[in-house]
Amino acid sequence: MIMDTHLEFQPGQIVSLEHGDKNLYAEVIEVVVSRQLCWVRPLLLANHTQEPPLITDLRDASDLLWPIQLFRPALDTEVITLLSQVFVKEPQGEPDLAAKQQLHQFIQQMWQENHTQ
Repeated sequence: MIMDTHLEFQPGQIVSLEHGDKNLYAEVIEVVVSRQLCWVRPLLLANHTQEPPLITDLRDASDLLWPIQLFRPALDTEVITLLSQVFVKEPQGEPDLAAKQQLHQFIQQMWQENHTQ
C-alpha cells in the first residue's frame, strides 16, 4: 500500500506551491482529508527570476483551501533565509494592493494550469 505523504501534513508545517519561477510558501492550518484539500495561510511569494529572489510578504493575505496534491513540503534550507527576510518586519495589518494582486495572479495561473490539463 502506498501512503500519500500529503495526508501527513501537520498544522504549522510550511508547504510550497510551485508555478514557473514562483513559489508560494504557506503554513498548514488543517488538512481536510475527506475533500483532499489543504487549508493554508500564505506567508510569502518568492519570485526566482532574479538573484536574490524577490519576496512578497503575504502574512496578512486571506487563507486558502487548495487541492492537497499540489503542495509539497518546504525544505528548511529553502525557507529559512526567505522567512527571515519577512519576519524581521512587522505585518502591516492589511496587505498592500500589490501583494494581493500578486497572490491573486499566482493562484489564478495555478488554477488555470491544473484545470486545463
